[in-house]
Formats: sequence, C-alpha cells, structure tokens
Amino acid sequence: MEPGRAMGLGQAGTRNLLTDVAGLRVGHATDRRLASGTTVILCDRPATAAVHVAGGAPGTRETDLLSPENTVQAVDALVLSGGSAFGLDAASGVQAFLREAGRGFAVGPHRVPIVPAAILFDLAAGGGETWGRYPPYRELGHEAAQSAGLDFALGTVGAGTGAVTVDVKGGLGSASVRLNSGFTVSALVAVNALGSPLVAGGPHFWAAPFEIGAEFAGLGLPHPLPATATVPRTKAGASERANTTIAVIATDAVLTKAEAKRLAIAAHDGFARALWPAHTDFDGDLVFALATGAVARKPDAGDRIEMGAAAAAVMSRAIARGVHAALPSDADRVPAWIEISARR
Repeated sequence: MEPGRAMGLGQAGTRNLLTDVAGLRVGHATDRRLASGTTVILCDRPATAAVHVAGGAPGTRETDLLSPENTVQAVDALVLSGGSAFGLDAASGVQAFLREAGRGFAVGPHRVPIVPAAILFDLAAGGGETWGRYPPYRELGHEAAQSAGLDFALGTVGAGTGAVTVDVKGGLGSASVRLNSGFTVSALVAVNALGSPLVAGGPHFWAAPFEIGAEFAGLGLPHPLPATATVPRTKAGASERANTTIAVIATDAVLTKAEAKRLAIAAHDGFARALWPAHTDFDGDLVFALATGAVARKPDAGDRIEMGAAAAAVMSRAIARGVHAALPSDADRVPAWIEISARR
C-alpha cells in the first residue's frame, strides 16, 4: 500500500482532524481536578445534522429534532461531554456563546441556537460530584466554545479527560480522509467503552487494518492472533450509562438529513472494527453526523457507498488515535497505552 493511503479510499487530510471538513471548528475545556471536560464542535454556518444511537444506554439532549421528518434542518453546534447527565448542561454554555454572537434558529424576533449534546460517564475518574449546588459544565461549555479553532489536542482532554475502557485509558480522538472523489470525511470521538480497543489487552489495536502510516504506532495486528483475542473483555460491574463511545462523523458534501443519518449508521461500523465488544446494553454508543456542504456538490450513488466505507474506516482510526494519545496520571485506574507499549 502506498504511504499515506487508506485501503484505496484516499489520503488523510492536512490536519488528520475533524476540522479537515471545511466549516467546522473544535474546542475543549478540561477540569483536571474533576478529571472531566467538554468538547464542542462549532459550525461556521448551520450544518445539516442527524444522529444514530446503537448502544443501550445513551444520554442525550435535543436529538429528537434531528430525525429526518422533523422541522429543524441544521444545527449550530454539537457537544460531547463528560459528567454523565450533569454534562448535558454544557450545551447551555454553548447556547449562551452562540446567542451572544447572534446565532440561532429564527423564531419570530428570537434566535434559538440549536445545540444537540451527548454525554459519557466519568464521575469515578476524579473528584466526582464535589462541585456544590451546580455542576461546572455550563461554564465548561462556554469556555470550550470560546477556544474553538482548526487545531486541537487529542487524548486526555475535553470530553476524553476521564474516559477509560476495560484495560486501557480512553481519550479524545480524531481522523480524516480526503476521498478520491474529492469529498472529505472526518471523525471525532470520545472513547469510554465497556470493551477494549486492544487485541487481548494490547498493545495492538483492533483498528490496525485501517491505519494510515503510523498514526497510532503502526504495529499492525499481532500474528498469529492470540488464542484469547476473541474473548470479550469488559469492565466489571457494568451498569447503565457508565460506558459510552460518543462521536461525530462529518463531511463537506451536500446531504439531506436522511442521507446524513445513513452516514452516521455507517460510522457505527467503525465502532465494531475498533472496539470489542461494541454496542452493548451498557454502552451509550452514539454518532452524530454533520454535512457542511462546503464543496457545494451532492454525492451520487457510488460516492455515497464510498463515503459509507470511509465513515467506518475513519471512525475506527479516530478511536485508536484517541487511546494512543492518552496520557497517564497518578489517579488512573487502568494504564495509558504508552505504558502498555513500554512493557513489550
């Protein structure tokens, strides 16, 4: 395979980040004391959006309006946050930021910013519920929106700060691909899965077949596969809303809400390729889809098939990159990937 190419689909984008899709910016806010945080995706102009939930324990805000049959066609921003249900308050801070900028869905003389959100459970990672009467996530959302730009950090930041999997720290990951058709598809994900991104505990990633270059160490798959590779490894004492991989898949193509939902469904295949097991009863696995329309061109039937394959591949890469970039800390309950790799 040529360097810099992924399964014949195309090359990684300039940044290899969600923001390789024109019209998007990303910002983080991180609270190290709580070991939690928020990640915000801002749309320069309202973008067509959809969502698909494949896990059994989601936590969301404003997702019903994304159904293709409902009135609102586009969103101003998306939020991924730690903090369990408390973290949904981060969207209020983003709404405040957008309202200050005059953004939002017009309702008579009023502007209502449309900011769907999804959360993951990380309350056990740090200070827990020690914030007093009100949680800090509204302010974290505002802070993340203020910091949004084209370049952003991966790993133990934003929504990925307190994320863990069964045997390795999770994190915030992103990846992109510019397709041979000219469209770009990119992903951003916070990995807090019940299962594992590693083959039999690591250091090899299940996502290895989709890796471009050595973006998550270039180890490939182990050969032969360990005899225990297909034994499901999950967090002990699994409970609802305690495990979640939440993500965004984006493209610069012009899509309808229904077409965007198909892209979100395809992106869930990337979960299944990068995490074992995925989509369990106790994961809140969710993918938002965004179509900015920046290239002002609709994909044809063949393009949509290619984009669906790319959505799965780029999502699997983003999951592995988030875990690969996570950094160790004194309070960790599981090692970071860099620590597991050092034991080889």
